[in-house]
Amino acid sequence: MDATPAFHPGEARRAARGGALLNGPIIRRAMLDAIVKLDPRRLVRNPVIFVTEVVSILVTILAVRAAALGEPWAFQAGIALWLWLTVLFATFAEAAAEGRGRAQADSLRRARTETQAKLLLRGDDRTLWQPRAATELRVGELVLVEAGDLIPSDGEVVEGIASVNEAAVTGESAPVIRESGGDRSAVTGGTLVVSDWIVVRITAAPGSTFLDRMISLVEGAARQKTPNEIALDILLAGMTIIFLIAVATLVGLASWNGQPPSVAVLAALLVTLIPTTIGGLLSAIGIAGMDRLVRFNVLATSGRAVEAAGDVDVLLLDKTGTITLGNRQAAGFIPVPGVSEREVAEAAVLSSLADETPEGRSILAFARQRHGIAAPALPEGARVIPFTAQTRISGLDLPHGAFRKGAVDALLRSLGGEAPAEFRADVDRIARAGGTPLAVARDGRLLGAIELKDIVKTGMRARFDALRKMGIRTVMVTGDNRLTAAAIAAEAGVDDFIAEATPEDKLAYIREAQAEGRLVAMVGDGTNDAPALAQADVGLAMQTGTQAAREAGNMVDLDSDPTKLIEVVEIGKQLLITRGALTTFSIANDVAKYFAILPAIFVASYPELGALNVMGLASPESAILSAVIFNALVIVALVPLALRGVRYAPAGAAALLRRNLLIYGLGGVAAPFLGIKIIDVLLVLLGLA
Repeated sequence: MDATPAFHPGEARRAARGGALLNGPIIRRAMLDAIVKLDPRRLVRNPVIFVTEVVSILVTILAVRAAALGEPWAFQAGIALWLWLTVLFATFAEAAAEGRGRAQADSLRRARTETQAKLLLRGDDRTLWQPRAATELRVGELVLVEAGDLIPSDGEVVEGIASVNEAAVTGESAPVIRESGGDRSAVTGGTLVVSDWIVVRITAAPGSTFLDRMISLVEGAARQKTPNEIALDILLAGMTIIFLIAVATLVGLASWNGQPPSVAVLAALLVTLIPTTIGGLLSAIGIAGMDRLVRFNVLATSGRAVEAAGDVDVLLLDKTGTITLGNRQAAGFIPVPGVSEREVAEAAVLSSLADETPEGRSILAFARQRHGIAAPALPEGARVIPFTAQTRISGLDLPHGAFRKGAVDALLRSLGGEAPAEFRADVDRIARAGGTPLAVARDGRLLGAIELKDIVKTGMRARFDALRKMGIRTVMVTGDNRLTAAAIAAEAGVDDFIAEATPEDKLAYIREAQAEGRLVAMVGDGTNDAPALAQADVGLAMQTGTQAAREAGNMVDLDSDPTKLIEVVEIGKQLLITRGALTTFSIANDVAKYFAILPAIFVASYPELGALNVMGLASPESAILSAVIFNALVIVALVPLALRGVRYAPAGAAALLRRNLLIYGLGGVAAPFLGIKIIDVLLVLLGLA
């Protein structure tokens, strides 16, 4: 069987960060799609751009009629052309955003193949199977997947253990272990078994696998408008109606003076007054937000989840593997009185020679780093004392001595003696600090203790400080006792912790926070996390977790990196800030366009309005045409910003509002004055006005 060509979203993501925002193929495809999107049946969902298209049709008809009757038509044709370009640029923005997602989806499709599955006829007999197309598999059926086979569909391992290459989904080349039971049983269609075998129970119907859903979401086919988008759509529709009424009343006002403006001029006025900029970019902003998540290897089941991430103010993080490294590491050697620290280190090394656990390896590494003690090869004839749950002691018997390490109470009991008071004090200190003490002995004599700590990941305190600046409260969830949990929480810098946590405790905490009006995010990968993931406003499930966890959450991290929830929150906030910034800019630049177009319409009737021509525009026709051209071009100019997003830096809501008003509010007022004046000068130089 041929292996699926490996797709590496991680590489695509890095390229997206460092490369061009839009490449040639995406732009060419977007241009064609922009024309298709001119269909009024599609545009009706965007009231601002739909009204612009209707007005464009009307002005085009009037220009053609004027030309047919031999009347002046160039001005009307110019207005019509730029109105059509306004509509086209708006549809191009949406098509460009979809094009970036479509390129990602095309890569994902390469991760799928028409695989022949080995359907088991009897679940208890691996030798009895028949070939079945992967697309014909049904939920609940059992398939055998052996070394070299592609997993045909999403499922759960019910028997066996295997090494699986998930590069087709995560982009990581290192295989992972998948086995029945526990939190590592979920498998994804299109991934490759590289060793051993597993029996998989199919959990997804054809067309609804994980990759199918991801492709649909990335392409935008399954994207629904979020509550914020719907609310903004209603606002824009309301503003459009208000300006439509306002423009209609101008007809009567001007007619009373005997010089009514032409339909083309009124159309230009309407389109420049309604918020066409944000109307044209709104959909692109939403699509680009989900696209940014995908480039971080996170799949959101809806845009609502992305927006919720931006509003999160409580963040629940598991301690082990998220805040800490997950494996206890040696952090100190503490001798009893009369013994040197080096003696303790040497005994700890010899007692750990046969210990293949992460803790055992960390003892060897720490002794080498601290005292330069290199671990020797395991001598022939050495007797290994394995660790058991009953004895809680391990070690090594050598010709020159018997070396032991283990739980303090267990080792002291085996020695049959009392520990010095200083040793007891050191052990208590280690426990209070959240560490784990291991006693070390040689030939039945207590030498001291090894301090093991669950090391907090580098940079976590700084990340939690950044979240605090965003106004987000961080909560560590752990099964440790309160003493240990408090020590780790203080070292990591979280705001609160839940010790000895059960699934019920997590659920109760989330519900309590939500009852106070807070939005809660949580990360998890186990079946016991599913209730809390389902209850949280943002539930980030790990791809390596159970099927129950993935179905309960509204986001799935393909890299299974729990700390990525912090990036998800930042992406959500960036989406909301981008939408707010461009809305501010769109409404603000309408203010400047008033000064360009309103005096031009009425200056013939009311010469006093010439004082409002602060830009010194050449003529009424030039002023109107310049405003319409600027109105169209500004959409194109802002497409990269809509796709890339406004740069986000941790700050409070008040600071963000001030920055938006300063940059995009004042910028939105100033840009049209400069832009319209430049266009006016160019029109005069080209003899078009």
